[in-house]
Amino acid sequence: MAKLTAAGEVFTELVLEVFRINGLALEAGDALTEPLGLSSARWQVLGVVDHEPAPVANVARIMGLARQSVQQTADALEQAGFIEYTENPHHRRAKLITMTARGREALRKVEARQAAWANQLAARLDAKTLQTVAEGLRQVRQCLEEAAAPTTGRQGGGAR
Repeated sequence: MAKLTAAGEVFTELVLEVFRINGLALEAGDALTEPLGLSSARWQVLGVVDHEPAPVANVARIMGLARQSVQQTADALEQAGFIEYTENPHHRRAKLITMTARGREALRKVEARQAAWANQLAARLDAKTLQTVAEGLRQVRQCLEEAAAPTTGRQGGGAR
């Protein structure tokens, strides 16, 4: 059995802390979005398609999630009137997720709630430390992406 090096132990601590933070962030996201009829997952999908309509597979790729889970979330968003599926000029069967006026309004409201929440929490922390942590996490993400990339040199895997 392989034994962790000192650096491996610190990396493991980091991963466990990220898992804890992820759980708390999703819980906070659900609390921010619930009054608007959303959830953290629904908010994430709306955030992606706010920039431009996209097929479910693209949204899943951007979010790093399984296509099926994004499909279920998008279907729920459609039933609630936050998005609609529109024709995709680049693919016959893969419809585009397009934000409705109701979805855009809800997203703007949750963004305002998130800004107040983030500002309140950030005021309790050192801005330089946050910047350093964010950069460190970006480096860890890039390392994980490289480790997960197929040996062909392509990143992200899957069909493009």
